[in-house]
Amino acid sequence: MQILPETMQAAVYRAVDDMRTETVAVPEIGAGEVLVRIDTCGICGTDLKKIHTGSHAAPRVFGHEMAGTIAAIGDGVRGFAVGDRVMAFHHIPCGACFYCRKKTFAQCEKYKLVGTTAGVGEAAGGGFAQYIRVMDWIVGDGVTPAGLIKVPDDIPFEQAAFIEPVNTCFKAVKLLELEPDDTVLVIGQGSIGIILAALAKQTGATVLTSDMYVERHAVAAKFGLDRPLDARGDVVAACKAATDGRGADVALVAVGADALIATAMQAIRPGGRVMLFASTQHGTAPFDPAAVCMDEKTLMGSYSASVAIQQEGIELVFEGYRSGKLDFTQLISHRFGLEDAAEAVRLASNPVADSMKIVLKG
Repeated sequence: MQILPETMQAAVYRAVDDMRTETVAVPEIGAGEVLVRIDTCGICGTDLKKIHTGSHAAPRVFGHEMAGTIAAIGDGVRGFAVGDRVMAFHHIPCGACFYCRKKTFAQCEKYKLVGTTAGVGEAAGGGFAQYIRVMDWIVGDGVTPAGLIKVPDDIPFEQAAFIEPVNTCFKAVKLLELEPDDTVLVIGQGSIGIILAALAKQTGATVLTSDMYVERHAVAAKFGLDRPLDARGDVVAACKAATDGRGADVALVAVGADALIATAMQAIRPGGRVMLFASTQHGTAPFDPAAVCMDEKTLMGSYSASVAIQQEGIELVFEGYRSGKLDFTQLISHRFGLEDAAEAVRLASNPVADSMKIVLKG
């Protein structure tokens, strides 16, 4: 029988811009729950927003792009065993409410609850720690798939940690129903922008990518993205030049900068669509209402994951690694131990030319 430690290391959010690596108790699990030893957890832009804005009360342990190994199982758990390699979604919807029936799962009240925790303060993902408690509705009943996903032996944890963010990107691309004769502009080539662009390219569409760093375009090229635009130049003119003067059919905005909304609206053709993917802070942003009305342009958004495409997204990540076409581990630029979590958050918050996805290793 495996003997578990009583304490662990965790990167604890204590106040705005205050992250501390501390020794805390390993979370206890109950019936139907699972304890996972975290190997890898990515730092997401939504984690950074919470750390910098104080939107969530301290203390908490953030982190939700995670994968690791089951260390203990509670009474009644079926379908999982100690030693299983897994990743965990931190949100799973109820499946029965109005929003679930409309397949707008991220608006379900049950979905908004967080089902994974490091046991410090309120549940907030917990992946910035050595162990997480996975609650029963995430584990599931062992028959109907829920939010705890087995990871095959040939898939590294670093690839599996991308399952959740890839799902969110896949959802956005699916909503667009792209066609092979579409031209898509993706603004921003951080890790999320590259995932969005790579998935859009799989539909057969022509994909233009915009970023100010040539180093990021070089990473994007590993995913077959070969139409880079220099964001320091006139992106709108470049889009029109690439489309016989019309403009792109779709612009995906993968940067949380409100000023880029107007750029995206100008870069698309009449009847085109702008998809906001990173606009997660409330505020106001100017745009031309006549462009929506008279030019029939659509401004839309996509947020979080979708269980409707969960299995398809999982297979995309697994098969993408096996084929080499979607090896998302190539997006990882920096790896930090939990003892250096504060430095990892600082780098993720202040990206430079050669920084992409930053992960914490448990």
